[in-house]
Amino acid sequence: MTEHEALPWQPYPELSDESRIERARAFLAEMATRRSCRAFSDSPVPREVIEAALRAAGSAPSGANRQPWHFCAIEAPEAKAAIRVAVEEEERHFYSGRAPANWINAVRPLGTGADKPYLEVAPWLIAIFAQRHATEEEERLRNYYVVESVCIAAGLLLATLHAAGIATLVHTPHPMRFLNLVCRRPDNERPVMLIVVGHPAPGATTPANVISKKPLEEISSWL
Repeated sequence: MTEHEALPWQPYPELSDESRIERARAFLAEMATRRSCRAFSDSPVPREVIEAALRAAGSAPSGANRQPWHFCAIEAPEAKAAIRVAVEEEERHFYSGRAPANWINAVRPLGTGADKPYLEVAPWLIAIFAQRHATEEEERLRNYYVVESVCIAAGLLLATLHAAGIATLVHTPHPMRFLNLVCRRPDNERPVMLIVVGHPAPGATTPANVISKKPLEEISSWL
């Protein structure tokens, strides 16, 4: 096997099992309060918060450590306006005929529709792109486990923003290729999702049916 440079393992803090359990439960309690927000205010969010969240996302594990992601943080009003126009056009087509009936029934309790004013109101949008391959020195290099890697990174991004007290919404317009144009990203990158980032608007609400989550017994098995 080819030799490679190695660094010493950086140990985690020495903790008792009781402390580890306490930390895990504290993180669970914090993440259990996360909700998707669909009514944002225009109150600013410091760029430093977004930078820290993106660094956390960039720390995610990835296939062969290829890090096959790109995050476009969008603050410019004209870019957000262009995204809203494109998203709402696609959403009108979707809700007026392309969407299957079972999907419409599934999202009806959430109150979703074609109008997405929050795309212009929220101070930040983060477009997440998956890089199917990278180009280095004129040579095309393949990336591995791209979807899995990007989704792990997105989870860390959402967790960091929530820990910072920032509201988020994951939006997946389809098709999304217009994001390549708006964000000036190359064809080897495929837009995966759009994260709306900001503070909830005064009087923002959450659908009651999303509060309850499946119990542990339904989402896990133990061998």
